Amino acid sequence: MKRVLGLLVAALVLTGCTAVSTTTLPTVPARVPTPAGVTTAEAAAPPVQQQCGDLLASPRPLSPMPAPGQPPAGSTMAKIAQRGKLVVGVDQNTLNMGFRDPFTGQIQGFDIDMARAVAQALFGDPHAIQLRALTSDQRIPALQQGDVDMVVRTMTITCDRREEVTFSSVYYQAQQRILVKKNSGITGPEQLAGKRVCATKGSTSLATVQALPQRPVVVSVADWTDCLVLLQQGQADAVSTDDVILAGMAAQDRYTEVVGASLAAEPYGIAVPKEDVDLVRFVNGVLDRVRTGGAWAASYQRWLYGLLPGPVPAPPVPRYED
Repeated sequence: MKRVLGLLVAALVLTGCTAVSTTTLPTVPARVPTPAGVTTAEAAAPPVQQQCGDLLASPRPLSPMPAPGQPPAGSTMAKIAQRGKLVVGVDQNTLNMGFRDPFTGQIQGFDIDMARAVAQALFGDPHAIQLRALTSDQRIPALQQGDVDMVVRTMTITCDRREEVTFSSVYYQAQQRILVKKNSGITGPEQLAGKRVCATKGSTSLATVQALPQRPVVVSVADWTDCLVLLQQGQADAVSTDDVILAGMAAQDRYTEVVGASLAAEPYGIAVPKEDVDLVRFVNGVLDRVRTGGAWAASYQRWLYGLLPGPVPAPPVPRYED
C-alpha cells in the first residue's frame, strides 16, 4: 500500500513539473531607440535658382590689417577685444572638422583652426576664444540673437543665407555625396527611390535630398552623428551631406562607404551678423594670411589628409566684391 501511494505521489509531481515546463511566455519584440528629434520631411520641388550676383564674392580685406590687440576704435573688433574673448559657434560632432576629443574633452579640427586663426590675429592669442557648440539649424539664429560673434561650422554659402548673414570668402570647398553601408546595392542617387535618407535640419543637404527626382523618404535630425546611428541601426538606408562630413563618418565605421558623384557644390564661409561688415573684412584678411602663409595647408595635412582621397589641395581662391 505504501508503495502504491509513493507511486501516485511521484506521478502527481511529474505531472506538475510537466505542466510548468510547457507554459509559454509571451514574446515582447525589442524596440530600437531613435535619436531625439527625428522627423520625416516631405519631398519638395527643386529649389529655384536665386540670383544674388557673385554668390562667392565677399567684402575686400582690411588694408592694412591692424596689429593684434590694436583694433580700430569703434569697430566690431574693438567691442570683441573689450570683452576679452572671441565667441564662435562651431560643431562638436564632425570628425576632424569640429569634434570633441574624447580624451581631452576639447573641441578641435579644421574649422577650429580657422576660428583660432581669427583669435590669434585679434588678440595675439589663439586661445582667447570661447567655442559654443551649435546644431545646423541654430547657426543663423545664434548670430541674429548676438549669442556668437561668428560661426565656423561647415556652413555653405547660399543666396538665402546671404540675406540673413554676411559671409567671408570661401575657406573650404566641399561636395555633397552619399554614405551607405557596404554592399547595400546603393551606388548613387539612382537607387534612392523610396529609401530612407538622413540629413540634418537647417542644412543645404536636406533641401537637395528633398528635391531628388527619385523621391526618397527624407529623415531629418539635429546632428550628423544621429544620421550615422540611424544608418547603423537600419533605420536609414543612406546619409547625404558634404563629402568631408561623410568621410569622418566612414572613418568611424568601416562597414560604411561614400558613393556616387557630387550632388551639389558646398562652398564654406565664415558667417558673421549681417551688419558686421568690418568684422568680415577683418576675417578675410586673416584668411588671406592663412592661405598664403601655409597655415591652411598645414591644417589640412593634420586633419583631412588621408581622411579624403588625393593630395593636399590648394586652398580656394578668394573673390571680392569691391
